[in-house]
Amino acid sequence: MGSSSGQGNSGYDFSFKILLIGDSGVGKSSLLVSFISNSVEDLSPTIGVDFKIKQLIVDGKKLKLTIWDTAGQERFRTLTSSYYRNAQGIILVYDVTQRDSFTNLSDVWAKEVDLYCTNKSCVKMLVGNKVDIESERGVSQEEGMALAKEHGCLFLECSAKTRTNVQKCFEELTLKIMEVPSLLEEGSTAVKRNILKQKQENQAPPGSGCCSS
Repeated sequence: MGSSSGQGNSGYDFSFKILLIGDSGVGKSSLLVSFISNSVEDLSPTIGVDFKIKQLIVDGKKLKLTIWDTAGQERFRTLTSSYYRNAQGIILVYDVTQRDSFTNLSDVWAKEVDLYCTNKSCVKMLVGNKVDIESERGVSQEEGMALAKEHGCLFLECSAKTRTNVQKCFEELTLKIMEVPSLLEEGSTAVKRNILKQKQENQAPPGSGCCSS
């Protein structure tokens, strides 16, 4: 089961790297699975880092999104610094029923973004997940919007379980990325690099070893 639409690497206009970060248990993996496969399942915590590829059309452009899902646990934190490199978009996820996961966005995750993100034009989005459990809400929508404004992020609330606003999260983020000329250029360059790499691989003589940097 793939998430791509079956096109080759040269079948898209831009390639973007998106990062999902936030506390363990806020639903980052569920959000990703909901977006990729239109299904929701109970997932075990991510070990280290996982990534999925999704192709979609936004604003008439064919996009390839490589979405990195990072572990929220402290013991995996050292693994994540390198994954911030060259990310065009970062989604900071919290659970609207867990106050701690919200306060940790400022105390932990926003600081980590400032520390590790190499791309200062990177588009950030704050996402409050689990709005389907409205009766247990511990963070108001207004608080979420205020924090997003404070950190210069886009903002949405969603539910990975009911799929409410899940597609919208990624579409709004990529639309914003496409408004930033430097990020658009990076996305275009990534596509060209892939095409060149494919050509080189196709032309390599049988049995010749290939070293990647």
